[in-house]
Amino acid sequence: MSKRVADVLVETLQAAGVKRCYGIVGDTLNRITHAISESKIQWVHMRHEEAGAFAASAEGQFTGELVACAGSCGPGSLHFINGLYEANRNRAPVILIATQIVRQDIGFSSVQEVDFTSVYKDCSVFCEMILMPGHARRKMVAACQAALTKRGVAVLIVPADISSAAAEEERPYTVHARQPVIRPSDADLDAIAAILNDSDAITIYAGAGCAGAHDQVVATADRLKAPMAHTSRGKDFVAYDNPYNVGMTGMIGGAPGYHAVLNCDTLLQLGADFAWAQFYPDRAKIIQIDHDATHIGHRHPVTLGVVGNIKETLEALLPRLRQHDDNKFLAAYVKRHQKMLESANAETAGSDATISGTYLAKLINKHAAKDALFAADDGTALVWALRHLDTSDKRRCFCSLLHGTMASAMPSAIGLQKCQPGRQVVCLAGDGGIAMLLGDLLTVVQEKVPIKIAVFNNGKLGFIDIEQKSAGLVPMYTDLQNPDFGEVAKAMGFWGHSVAKAGDLEESVKTWLAQPGPALLDVKVNPMQLVMPPSPFVSPEAVVGMGVYTAKAILEGKGRDVWEMMVENVP
Repeated sequence: MSKRVADVLVETLQAAGVKRCYGIVGDTLNRITHAISESKIQWVHMRHEEAGAFAASAEGQFTGELVACAGSCGPGSLHFINGLYEANRNRAPVILIATQIVRQDIGFSSVQEVDFTSVYKDCSVFCEMILMPGHARRKMVAACQAALTKRGVAVLIVPADISSAAAEEERPYTVHARQPVIRPSDADLDAIAAILNDSDAITIYAGAGCAGAHDQVVATADRLKAPMAHTSRGKDFVAYDNPYNVGMTGMIGGAPGYHAVLNCDTLLQLGADFAWAQFYPDRAKIIQIDHDATHIGHRHPVTLGVVGNIKETLEALLPRLRQHDDNKFLAAYVKRHQKMLESANAETAGSDATISGTYLAKLINKHAAKDALFAADDGTALVWALRHLDTSDKRRCFCSLLHGTMASAMPSAIGLQKCQPGRQVVCLAGDGGIAMLLGDLLTVVQEKVPIKIAVFNNGKLGFIDIEQKSAGLVPMYTDLQNPDFGEVAKAMGFWGHSVAKAGDLEESVKTWLAQPGPALLDVKVNPMQLVMPPSPFVSPEAVVGMGVYTAKAILEGKGRDVWEMMVENVP
């Protein structure tokens, strides 16, 4: 049989390094999936395309390698969109093969016709359609190269008659994706050094752009005697083995990092594009270094901004920096951070007590493998994960911090486990999140993916509940009528268990993590536990709002809810 365009497309994907393709087979995709079955690329059979996009995103973020998704025409390829927004915002190299109806029917409002170019242009770095068989290899190479070099989602639209057509002779186009080393000019480095050498109370603010630069960030903190605060996305890369770390800032961060940033005279912002201006100092000099020129001064005015990779830039900057000896500013925030950690780690619970989300997260942290990979759902599960899971050069935590979507944790865990088959992968799922893509628990079974899922079952959309209360509203439409997720897991064919008492939790966590295959632990956590922002960063509106909520709740006969909230959150 002569080679078809579908074969050329799959050959090119494989040559570009694709190891897995996530999707659901169907009509216009059939020719391509058959070509995949004859290649070295593994097809991962999902139950919902959105979950496939989340899985591909997590794999791409972790490996940095190109990952594929593929969908049928119309609704099939449309279902990927939320997960591809997640991938694109996290700079994950993912390619979607969005198959299309045959060319002669395009433009006539045909059944299942969708203008994928318009749909995906906002969440991709490349979005093109193959118009003729002789363009197949060239277009696929362009898509793969864009995803890898621009670090984002590429969408290649393939009409069904194109994929089935005989392949034509093409020039030998191949993917080239080497990354350059970028650093500021010597003049800019001298200007940065002049500011830092003349400053005393310096704070380093490190973000995800510090990936691969841990040692250089620590060396810079040592040279400057600077406390280092970090963003939530930067934690994985700089917080471990770092005596200068004073923790996370932002609404879900802690007071030490928050105050170290606001009270400094000079802020050295490294690979951080944190979105909220109120967490930047108003009177300090700010030096920003980022690989992306569009990030410079993007969130807050800066004194000096330069473009460069953090590792190489700091290596060139360090010889220009004088050794600072006064560590009073540093010591104050390091001490405050240590005190906060000691207080958090002191949490205990009686044997018959209910279970807090923080206590569950701490036990998972304690008993998970030292090289575990974590995925956490947006909401309270994400907050407890970021605050209480220790990360390192071997441990990573994946959350939807830029897109803020529900339901990403479980499918992200699938993608992480697929690319790390011998490693422990742990999912911290919200009850709303796990229910949203519940069908892909069947993917976990069918694909034999041994992920460990803990459901933080508080019977509500917890973060939304808190938002409404802080606005002075009695929560509406946040309650969830949940099944016993442990029994649901058993019905689907894998290990499941439920726990409601704190005294039973630690043994349950150890048993759950020790399962050889997939396992789900349904934990009834306290529904009234609040997410407290760094003190004293509590807006007056939120304080008034909680007071108004309390009064309204009592007047509406919900005084018990107010009492439970007080018991769970007031020491």
